[in-house]
Amino acid sequence: MTERHWVRCTHDRHAPAILAILNDAIVNSTALYDYQPRNADNMRTWFDAKLKGGYPVIGIEDAAGELLGFASYGAFRAYPAYKYTVEHSVYVRADQRGQGLGLQLMEAIIEEARLNDVHALVGAIDAANAGSIALHERLGFKSVGLMPQVGFKFGRWLDLALYQLLLQTPAHPVDG
Repeated sequence: MTERHWVRCTHDRHAPAILAILNDAIVNSTALYDYQPRNADNMRTWFDAKLKGGYPVIGIEDAAGELLGFASYGAFRAYPAYKYTVEHSVYVRADQRGQGLGLQLMEAIIEEARLNDVHALVGAIDAANAGSIALHERLGFKSVGLMPQVGFKFGRWLDLALYQLLLQTPAHPVDG
């Protein structure tokens, strides 16, 4: 097995690799309901938002330091009462899929959520993405909703499946 290691992704080191992974997903899949590939400015804004919100960006690199995949989360909705809920995302480089990296990244981001007193992780998944749905169910996520025809890409309507995992954190949630 190829040597791999965990990293905390940074803009300076990982933005080009994350950009390439995201743009592949935009152009070739419905994993992102986006039409246009992103650019370097988008990555600066994305990383700044992660840093400002205290949100992790965790990656797996190979022995040569190439990013194979990454996971992160961010605000679910921009209202204070949602402060214990996040929406996560996991992306694996196209040539690395099917090797268990998605599972490893999901386990890492769930653990990171626990450590940061997150209570609910929400995944918004294209309903036709059977692999992602199976992965989420394997990790204990429950289906909490289906939003028919909320996206349109590649000439067809897309249904969005919502999956949620509840954690036993925080120990003492508070208002405000």
